[in-house]
Amino acid sequence: MTTAWLMLAVGDNRQHGGNDGYDDNPRYHYSWDSTVPNHANVAVGNVIALWDKRELIGVSVIHGIDTGTEDKTVYFCPECKRADFKRRSRLTPACRCNQCGALFDTPGQKTKTVTTYRSRHGISWINGRGLLTGAELRALCDSPNSQLSMRPMRWEKLRDALLELAGEELPLELEDDEHTPIPGGHKVSKVRVRVGQSAFRSRLLREQGEQCAVTGPAPAATLEAAHLYSYAESGEHHDYGGLLLRRDIHRLFDLGQIAVDPGSGTVDVAPGLRAYPLYSQLHGQPLAVQLRPEHRVWLEAHWLSRGSGSA
Repeated sequence: MTTAWLMLAVGDNRQHGGNDGYDDNPRYHYSWDSTVPNHANVAVGNVIALWDKRELIGVSVIHGIDTGTEDKTVYFCPECKRADFKRRSRLTPACRCNQCGALFDTPGQKTKTVTTYRSRHGISWINGRGLLTGAELRALCDSPNSQLSMRPMRWEKLRDALLELAGEELPLELEDDEHTPIPGGHKVSKVRVRVGQSAFRSRLLREQGEQCAVTGPAPAATLEAAHLYSYAESGEHHDYGGLLLRRDIHRLFDLGQIAVDPGSGTVDVAPGLRAYPLYSQLHGQPLAVQLRPEHRVWLEAHWLSRGSGSA
């Protein structure tokens, strides 16, 4: 069963005054530290659903977690010494403690060393704006009334809600069929299709021929039109925004396991994938097609979204 987390990303609109916030970019990464409940329970492969209290921002899969240490300034109520207080933008005094009710302008502060965490999840990002409200998201959590910024939730329910509301193509690594009986037969289902996808593939075949950009010549039946950016987010087929990739290479590219080093223009294969000779032999090899400047822009964005590379 896939583990999922509902994580709060409110930017500068924070009401809790106990710290200075975090450097978040929901589309690509989410930051937290060891002062946050559940900080050590989040793992690579988990689903991450980001929200801003009002609605879902988006959903993705964590492909990597960067850790470190830093000195963090923590603020607290000068009366009861608790960090649970609210900063008030239009009232004075500027702060009110949620624990003891004290009003004050200047909180106490101290510095402590913490472990920092930063997820990398840009590869499989699905834009969720307008799909689920804050109330609907709370109902999917293990503890709907929880006030934690990182809450375990029911991925199965979230997945079904996304499919029903938007028909989104979910990242394949989210599929959780291991413990579920597979029913037979057929059913009628509404499917969201990518308008223009067939024409996009035909254009790539005319421009690049029957060859995978990574592995070389291949039958057309095995080649897919791979977008070098998140089509789910943009919904557009950009000129020179795609390459033909063999089906398995396309899958691994979307997962960030295969990428193109923007500096050298060579194929970068993730260390865990190099245990397989079929893929290890691709590492460090030049692409089989000539890249245009537009290709390089998209490939660099893909490279940055998976981190700093795997070499």
